[in-house]
Amino acid sequence: MSTAPEPALVRNLGRADYDSTYAAMRAYTDARTPDSRDQLWIVEHAPVFTLGLGADRGHLLAGAAAIPVVQTDRGGEVTFHGPGQVVIYLLIDLRRNKPGGKLYARQFVHKIEQAIINVLAAYNLAGERIDGAPGIYLADGAKKGAKIAALGLKVRGNGCSYHGLSLNVAMDLAPFSWINPCGYAGLETVDMRSLGVTAALADVQQALARELVAVLYAAPEPGSTPEQEATPVLAPQ
Repeated sequence: MSTAPEPALVRNLGRADYDSTYAAMRAYTDARTPDSRDQLWIVEHAPVFTLGLGADRGHLLAGAAAIPVVQTDRGGEVTFHGPGQVVIYLLIDLRRNKPGGKLYARQFVHKIEQAIINVLAAYNLAGERIDGAPGIYLADGAKKGAKIAALGLKVRGNGCSYHGLSLNVAMDLAPFSWINPCGYAGLETVDMRSLGVTAALADVQQALARELVAVLYAAPEPGSTPEQEATPVLAPQ
């Protein structure tokens, strides 16, 4: 009988350069063994646009030239990272036996999204999923449908993930208007501050990291069954 791995180690990298963090994620994943501990990396980036595999540079609009653009190997299209945004990278081995069985990629994405929804709810904000558009969107109010969190992952053939999620807390939202966020023209992007929530970035970082650990390593509910989607996938941004 296999046992569940210990919960991920949470590392706070502070303000970190995107390129060096991206290289470090790849290096950690390259060096992983079956015994390597899962890790969550909390980071805040200077302004940068990142492109997913196959991203259309046509989604970079007027004004985008003012900010560096980095090609990555995650799924999805273009997104923006900047100060005042929670970014958490998930270096997780999906092939380990989790409570209730292997954690498949589709379940993994669903659990990450649920953690974001739970944290938003703690700040009295209602978030929801939208079919075919990964990430979290506002479920009600004047900004219903606006995007507040993005998700983009790379899952290698060995089942190990990197890249992760971003949640907008209190940031300059203007750069989102210089792109078609995640490839959607006219998609409104909001942050918690613009919705009337005053929260310290560090508090939201820690709350989301704790919730990710709780959701990803929770024991399954009685009678639950794992999804049958066993093939690792790229989760679009």
